[in-house]
Amino acid sequence: MTVTQQVITIAMVVLGTVLTRFLPFWIFPAAKPDKPAKPTPPYIQYLGRFLPAAALGLLVVYGLKDVNLLTGSHGLPELIALAVLTALHLWKRNMLLSIAGGTVCYMLLVQFVF
Repeated sequence: MTVTQQVITIAMVVLGTVLTRFLPFWIFPAAKPDKPAKPTPPYIQYLGRFLPAAALGLLVVYGLKDVNLLTGSHGLPELIALAVLTALHLWKRNMLLSIAGGTVCYMLLVQFVF
């Protein structure tokens, strides 16, 4: 890549990041003292309810897509980490904790056990 292409690439990444961070605030501005707040549209409420679970499901599918039960550790580290992830999520209902706990469990198993 030339320097110009690098600058354009970095500028596009910055623009995309800034746009995705500020777009919700532009679309749904906060209430002002002289105007009441608009109610959140139902489709946005729907997305807020179901997208986190969909994202977790996507991560599980992506993480397990290359597991081969017939070779190596037979998928045991992945299944144990998945069980830890599921238990953490059912216990605490915290998406970040579930993903982090499952990831840490998997990495420890792969590095020190299997």
